[in-house]
Amino acid sequence: MANNDQIILGQIIEEQRALRFPSATKGAFFEMYVAEQVLKDFDLSDDELESGLIGSGCDGGIDGIYTLANGDLVQEDFDSDSLKRNVVLEVYIFQAKTTASFDEASMNRFVATTRDLFDLSKPLDGFKSTYNEGLRSAIDTFRRIYTKTAGRFPRLLFHYLYVTMGDGGQVHPNVDRKKSDVQSAVAAHFPSATFALTFLGASDLLALARRQPLVAYDLETKECLSPKDGYIALVELKKFYDFMRDSGTGQIRKNLFEANVRDYQGSNQVNEEIQHSLVESGKEDFWWLNNGVTIVSTKAIQSSKVLTIEDPQIVNGQQTSTEIFNYFSSATRDSETRSVMVRVIVTTDPATRDKVIKATNRQTSITPASLRATDKIHRDIEEYLSPFGIYYDRRKNSQKNLGRPVEKIISISLLAQAIMAIVLQRPDSARARPSSLLKKDEDYQQLFSGDYPIEVYLLVAKLIKDVQSYLRSLATLQPKDKTNLTFYVAMHVSAVLAKRPNPSVKDLVAINLDNMNPDVLASSLGVVTELYEKLGASDQVAKGTQLVADLKIVLADSFANA
Repeated sequence: MANNDQIILGQIIEEQRALRFPSATKGAFFEMYVAEQVLKDFDLSDDELESGLIGSGCDGGIDGIYTLANGDLVQEDFDSDSLKRNVVLEVYIFQAKTTASFDEASMNRFVATTRDLFDLSKPLDGFKSTYNEGLRSAIDTFRRIYTKTAGRFPRLLFHYLYVTMGDGGQVHPNVDRKKSDVQSAVAAHFPSATFALTFLGASDLLALARRQPLVAYDLETKECLSPKDGYIALVELKKFYDFMRDSGTGQIRKNLFEANVRDYQGSNQVNEEIQHSLVESGKEDFWWLNNGVTIVSTKAIQSSKVLTIEDPQIVNGQQTSTEIFNYFSSATRDSETRSVMVRVIVTTDPATRDKVIKATNRQTSITPASLRATDKIHRDIEEYLSPFGIYYDRRKNSQKNLGRPVEKIISISLLAQAIMAIVLQRPDSARARPSSLLKKDEDYQQLFSGDYPIEVYLLVAKLIKDVQSYLRSLATLQPKDKTNLTFYVAMHVSAVLAKRPNPSVKDLVAINLDNMNPDVLASSLGVVTELYEKLGASDQVAKGTQLVADLKIVLADSFANA
């Protein structure tokens, strides 16, 4: 008989599925929900969470696997060059079942899969008959980042999680003792790695779900001036470190840097000089030698020496912030008394926020590509899409945190991929570069051209979200195949609806999306799947040039007279 926590959790999950992911099956959403809870501290987007789900059938007992480098999700196009030193690689592996118990068979699958796939001497292609494409692809992502950073001697952590609707505190001894077998399998390949295997039941999952991220943070200051709409403060380095540090995980709070225009750049000349200023303390205070940190906030209140800051975003000074964090993380600094200058700007106006980001970063050696999200065109797109019930996530997870349905949210990166696939008919590039399309100026100018009518972004956003929802509703389609097919199906559907093999922007804007129904989507999926399977139905096929070439031939034949 189900206990109260099991009943409550079941209700919460079903309510969340109906509200956020109505097209997802119950089993698929449970896996998504588990991933969201166990990875909550990394603040991943829904698209990122979906990318790590493996699917059923030849999954090696693994429902989700995620590799993170210094807290950032590693995807196919991850730039490992940014990881210069103090590299931490974390691998999260979980199995999620809606059953009310934990069994030995699942633990045995953990052991077998670990022995097979984490053995770097064994080519992954040799496991095609044993493990599905999604799992092999996820392991390949780990292998690539691990081998690329091996010379930097990364700290390696494996987190295994076995999640059910049962009682995590009442695991049978025969199941519990299998933990040592999994640990031995990991240690055989990575002797110096840190290992943990956790059993999570309904009560544990419910506790994770109830743990909400902070929206207000206290920053203790040494001195503080309060001009209009902001504060200028001197903050002891240790107090600023405490402000940035998550007390639960001990890691730096990634969500403080969501709106920042660039990631931590690792070991470069500027950061080495910052670190030198910290380590080689002289007569000069640190704030004399450093430009400080700029924080944008929606609200800030001063009480004595404490600033309570709501929704703080460090928009300038991530390099300084991270070096301060590394400085205190590497050793005990009880005698440290120096300070950093912190500016807190209070505004609720997105345009003002963007101006602050651009102005404070123009003074540094930063590439134009890093300022994309602050461009006027993205504010225009955000404002245009909203009345149509499509919510543009210019700032990561901002729309999700407002409770918008997942199927109505589109991120900048997904919109860029959709434009690449639908407008430019390059679904191969869209699939191969999930997070790097905005980095090259030539690509960016093609994707977000001022020559495009604003209506094309609505068409593309609606079409890609409808394709995603349709594919998500197909329980028989593996997650990796959904990822591989999405942009090809979107390209084919748009051409069919425009009745042109290579529709222009004008043709696309003229499409009546009322004509896009499940039959049209099913037909396009059938065409694309046939070509995809003929070529081998793999990640390499979806990222290569042959599939799109074949699809263009099919479209040309279908609309020869167009």
